[in-house]
Amino acid sequence: MQPGRPLVFDLDGTLWDSTEVVARAWNAALRQVGLQFGPLTAADIASIMGLTHEQIRERLFSELASDSWERFSDLAYLREEEFLRREGAVLYAGVAEGLTRLAQSHPLAIVSNCQKGYIEVFLDWTGLRSLFCDWECHGQTGLSKGENLKLLCGRQNWTEALYVGDTAGDEKAAQEAGCDFLFAAYGFGQASPAAPVLSSFDQLLSLVPA
Repeated sequence: MQPGRPLVFDLDGTLWDSTEVVARAWNAALRQVGLQFGPLTAADIASIMGLTHEQIRERLFSELASDSWERFSDLAYLREEEFLRREGAVLYAGVAEGLTRLAQSHPLAIVSNCQKGYIEVFLDWTGLRSLFCDWECHGQTGLSKGENLKLLCGRQNWTEALYVGDTAGDEKAAQEAGCDFLFAAYGFGQASPAAPVLSSFDQLLSLVPA
Protein backbone atom coordinates (compact mmCIF):
# COMPACT_ATOMS: atom_id res chain seq x y z
CA MET A 1 0.00 0.00 0.00
CA GLN A 2 1.31 3.43 -0.91
CA PRO A 3 1.77 5.79 2.07
CA GLY A 4 -0.75 8.59 2.45
CA ARG A 5 -0.01 12.28 2.47
CA PRO A 6 2.82 13.32 4.83
CA LEU A 7 1.55 15.09 7.96
CA VAL A 8 3.81 17.50 9.84
CA PHE A 9 2.75 18.86 13.23
CA ASP A 10 3.62 21.85 15.33
CA LEU A 11 3.99 20.76 18.96
CA ASP A 12 2.84 23.29 21.59
CA GLY A 13 -0.81 24.17 21.14
CA THR A 14 -1.24 21.43 18.55
CA LEU A 15 -0.29 18.15 20.22
CA TRP A 16 0.01 19.13 23.89
CA ASP A 17 -0.27 21.98 26.40
CA SER A 18 2.80 22.24 28.63
CA THR A 19 2.24 25.81 29.86
CA GLU A 20 1.51 25.01 33.53
CA VAL A 21 4.56 22.79 33.93
CA VAL A 22 6.87 25.11 31.99
CA ALA A 23 5.77 28.09 34.08
CA ARG A 24 6.69 26.26 37.28
CA ALA A 25 10.02 25.16 35.82
CA TRP A 26 10.92 28.67 34.69
CA ASN A 27 9.92 30.14 38.06
CA ALA A 28 12.22 27.61 39.72
CA ALA A 29 15.03 28.77 37.41
CA LEU A 30 14.32 32.42 38.22
CA ARG A 31 14.63 31.69 41.93
CA GLN A 32 17.77 29.67 41.38
CA VAL A 33 19.60 32.50 39.56
CA GLY A 34 18.18 35.13 41.92
CA LEU A 35 16.33 37.21 39.34
CA GLN A 36 13.61 39.45 40.79
CA PHE A 37 11.14 38.70 38.04
CA GLY A 38 7.77 37.04 37.88
CA PRO A 39 6.31 34.79 38.96
CA LEU A 40 5.49 33.68 35.44
CA THR A 41 2.02 32.27 34.79
CA ALA A 42 0.74 29.67 32.36
CA ALA A 43 -0.74 32.56 30.38
CA ASP A 44 2.73 34.14 30.11
CA ILE A 45 4.11 30.89 28.73
CA ALA A 46 1.17 30.51 26.34
CA SER A 47 1.96 33.97 24.96
CA ILE A 48 5.44 32.84 23.86
CA MET A 49 4.57 29.39 22.56
CA GLY A 50 5.65 29.18 18.93
CA LEU A 51 8.26 31.92 19.28
CA THR A 52 11.99 31.42 18.82
CA HIS A 53 14.55 31.79 21.61
CA GLU A 54 15.32 35.33 20.48
CA GLN A 55 11.65 36.30 20.21
CA ILE A 56 10.94 34.99 23.72
CA ARG A 57 13.51 37.38 25.12
CA GLU A 58 11.93 40.27 23.24
CA ARG A 59 8.45 39.38 24.50
CA LEU A 60 9.08 38.66 28.18
CA PHE A 61 12.68 39.46 29.11
CA SER A 62 13.63 42.49 27.04
CA GLU A 63 15.00 44.29 30.11
CA LEU A 64 17.58 41.55 30.73
CA ALA A 65 21.08 42.04 29.39
CA SER A 66 22.07 39.49 26.78
CA ASP A 67 24.42 37.58 29.09
CA SER A 68 21.81 37.48 31.87
CA TRP A 69 19.18 36.21 29.44
CA GLU A 70 21.46 33.47 28.11
CA ARG A 71 22.45 32.38 31.62
CA PHE A 72 18.84 32.27 32.77
CA SER A 73 17.46 30.66 29.62
CA ASP A 74 20.07 27.88 29.67
CA LEU A 75 18.96 26.99 33.19
CA ALA A 76 15.26 27.48 32.40
CA TYR A 77 15.43 25.01 29.52
CA LEU A 78 17.22 22.48 31.72
CA ARG A 79 14.65 22.79 34.50
CA GLU A 80 11.87 22.64 31.90
CA GLU A 81 13.19 19.34 30.60
CA GLU A 82 13.52 17.98 34.15
CA PHE A 83 9.95 18.94 35.04
CA LEU A 84 8.46 17.62 31.78
CA ARG A 85 10.34 14.32 31.92
CA ARG A 86 9.02 13.84 35.45
CA GLU A 87 5.49 15.19 35.11
CA GLY A 88 4.72 15.37 31.41
CA ALA A 89 2.06 17.74 30.12
CA VAL A 90 -1.52 17.71 28.90
CA LEU A 91 -2.05 15.88 25.62
CA TYR A 92 -5.00 17.28 23.72
CA ALA A 93 -7.97 14.95 23.50
CA GLY A 94 -7.57 12.29 20.85
CA VAL A 95 -3.89 12.96 20.11
CA ALA A 96 -2.38 9.64 21.21
CA GLU A 97 -5.10 7.55 19.60
CA GLY A 98 -5.30 9.75 16.52
CA LEU A 99 -1.57 9.74 15.83
CA THR A 100 -1.47 5.97 16.27
CA ARG A 101 -4.17 5.55 13.63
CA LEU A 102 -2.73 8.16 11.27
CA ALA A 103 0.74 6.59 11.41
CA GLN A 104 -0.68 3.41 9.91
CA SER A 105 -1.16 5.17 6.58
CA HIS A 106 0.71 8.50 6.73
CA PRO A 107 4.33 9.50 7.39
CA LEU A 108 4.37 11.76 10.48
CA ALA A 109 6.84 14.47 11.53
CA ILE A 110 7.16 17.46 13.88
CA VAL A 111 8.55 20.95 13.24
CA SER A 112 8.69 23.36 16.19
CA ASN A 113 10.42 26.58 17.22
CA CYS A 114 11.43 24.95 20.51
CA GLN A 115 14.89 24.39 21.97
CA LYS A 116 16.97 21.33 21.14
CA GLY A 117 15.77 18.29 23.08
CA TYR A 118 12.21 19.47 23.71
CA ILE A 119 10.64 17.37 20.95
CA GLU A 120 12.49 14.32 22.27
CA VAL A 121 11.05 14.92 25.75
CA PHE A 122 7.56 14.94 24.23
CA LEU A 123 8.22 11.76 22.26
CA ASP A 124 9.71 9.90 25.22
CA TRP A 125 7.12 10.95 27.80
CA THR A 126 4.20 10.09 25.52
CA GLY A 127 5.78 6.91 24.17
CA LEU A 128 4.96 8.05 20.64
CA ARG A 129 8.51 8.26 19.26
CA SER A 130 8.07 5.23 16.98
CA LEU A 131 5.20 6.93 15.14
CA PHE A 132 7.37 9.77 13.79
CA CYS A 133 9.92 9.41 11.01
CA ASP A 134 11.53 12.84 11.48
CA TRP A 135 11.48 16.09 13.47
CA GLU A 136 13.25 19.44 13.45
CA CYS A 137 13.45 22.56 15.61
CA HIS A 138 14.89 26.07 15.80
CA GLY A 139 17.17 25.08 18.67
CA GLN A 140 18.85 22.49 16.46
CA THR A 141 19.31 24.53 13.28
CA GLY A 142 18.87 28.21 14.19
CA LEU A 143 16.51 28.47 11.23
CA SER A 144 12.98 29.87 11.06
CA LYS A 145 10.03 27.50 11.23
CA GLY A 146 9.39 27.90 7.51
CA GLU A 147 13.01 27.09 6.73
CA ASN A 148 12.95 24.06 9.03
CA LEU A 149 9.72 22.82 7.50
CA LYS A 150 11.24 23.14 4.03
CA LEU A 151 14.44 21.45 5.25
CA LEU A 152 12.57 18.48 6.71
CA CYS A 153 10.34 18.03 3.67
CA GLY A 154 13.37 18.22 1.43
CA ARG A 155 15.32 15.50 3.18
CA GLN A 156 12.23 13.28 3.21
CA ASN A 157 11.47 14.04 -0.46
CA TRP A 158 7.97 15.17 0.46
CA THR A 159 6.30 17.43 -2.09
CA GLU A 160 2.71 17.55 -0.77
CA ALA A 161 3.00 17.67 3.01
CA LEU A 162 0.25 19.13 5.20
CA TYR A 163 1.37 21.24 8.17
CA VAL A 164 -0.93 21.35 11.22
CA GLY A 165 -0.38 24.24 13.63
CA ASP A 166 -2.15 26.70 15.90
CA THR A 167 -0.71 30.14 15.09
CA ALA A 168 -0.37 32.65 12.30
CA GLY A 169 3.36 31.90 12.44
CA ASP A 170 2.61 28.27 11.61
CA GLU A 171 0.45 29.37 8.69
CA LYS A 172 3.26 31.60 7.42
CA ALA A 173 5.77 28.77 7.79
CA ALA A 174 3.60 26.46 5.72
CA GLN A 175 3.32 29.09 2.98
CA GLU A 176 7.09 29.62 2.98
CA ALA A 177 7.73 25.89 2.72
CA GLY A 178 5.12 25.30 0.02
CA CYS A 179 2.94 23.15 2.29
CA ASP A 180 -0.80 23.22 2.79
CA PHE A 181 -1.91 24.36 6.24
CA LEU A 182 -4.57 23.25 8.70
CA PHE A 183 -5.31 25.53 11.65
CA ALA A 184 -5.67 23.85 15.06
CA ALA A 185 -8.21 26.28 16.49
CA TYR A 186 -8.13 24.63 19.94
CA GLY A 187 -4.55 25.84 20.52
CA PHE A 188 -2.94 29.11 21.59
CA GLY A 189 -3.08 31.39 18.55
CA GLN A 190 -4.94 32.68 15.55
CA ALA A 191 -4.68 32.23 11.79
CA SER A 192 -6.17 33.94 8.76
CA PRO A 193 -9.93 33.57 8.16
CA ALA A 194 -9.10 31.65 4.99
CA ALA A 195 -7.22 28.88 6.82
CA PRO A 196 -9.05 25.52 7.01
CA VAL A 197 -9.99 24.92 10.65
CA LEU A 198 -9.44 21.86 12.80
CA SER A 199 -11.73 22.27 15.81
CA SER A 200 -10.45 19.13 17.59
CA PHE A 201 -7.67 16.66 16.90
CA ASP A 202 -10.19 13.87 16.31
CA GLN A 203 -11.51 15.78 13.32
CA LEU A 204 -8.21 15.28 11.50
CA LEU A 205 -9.02 11.59 11.04
CA SER A 206 -11.99 12.43 8.87
CA LEU A 207 -10.31 15.33 7.02
CA VAL A 208 -7.24 13.40 5.88
CA PRO A 209 -7.92 10.42 3.61
CA ALA A 210 -6.10 7.18 4.37
